[in-house]
Amino acid sequence: MRLLGGFFNVLRRAIIALSMCVLTVTSATAQDYVTSDGPLDDTAFYRLVACAAPPEQSCAKPFLRWDKEQISVGIVHRSTAYLGGKMKRVDASVVRALQRLNDTGMGLRLTRATTAPDIAIHLLDTARGDAITDSGAPMLDDLTLTNALTTLDVRGDTITRAWIAFSRDMSIRQYESVMLEEITQALGLLSDIRNPYYDSRSIFSQDADNSLKILGAQDTIALRRHYPPR
Repeated sequence: MRLLGGFFNVLRRAIIALSMCVLTVTSATAQDYVTSDGPLDDTAFYRLVACAAPPEQSCAKPFLRWDKEQISVGIVHRSTAYLGGKMKRVDASVVRALQRLNDTGMGLRLTRATTAPDIAIHLLDTARGDAITDSGAPMLDDLTLTNALTTLDVRGDTITRAWIAFSRDMSIRQYESVMLEEITQALGLLSDIRNPYYDSRSIFSQDADNSLKILGAQDTIALRRHYPPR
């Protein structure tokens, strides 16, 4: 069975759509974020972002992981809307995101690739709120694009491929933060957290202003739990 974002949409697809980095799924049982209050312990935080578990409650989604030690990330589609300074900033945001993720010490290594990357990034000439068409990635086409959107192809509980789409309307200042969260979520940590305590402390914050450009301390712990150092 093919899954997008780890969930199914009437036996066909589930969609991880990030609006300003907000997780949405077409399934009626899915949720965009999990609400909590105040600081969570490391286990509760991990379960929240990894399986959408509210504090002291059961998981709402399955745990999803890549089943290999190294995955590649690359930009495969560059629309003319990203020519010039925008393209340079996007390229830089990919480099920084991979550096920060690799620096966590998790048991997964991210590398850059331009041909058939595991995580394929599409820079589209699609306005925020419009449907994606002719992206070159069937898994993205027909989805409504907000600022950014990520879809996953999953077999069982294993992620096999991922696609990230950026709209032409995102401001340059958001690239670095959004890219870091999108790639992080493409690793299987799919749920955002709505909790004022984490607005300046986590890349997964639902209500942050996309100015956070580094992983928070608990973001790093969550990645290392999801992919234990080998």
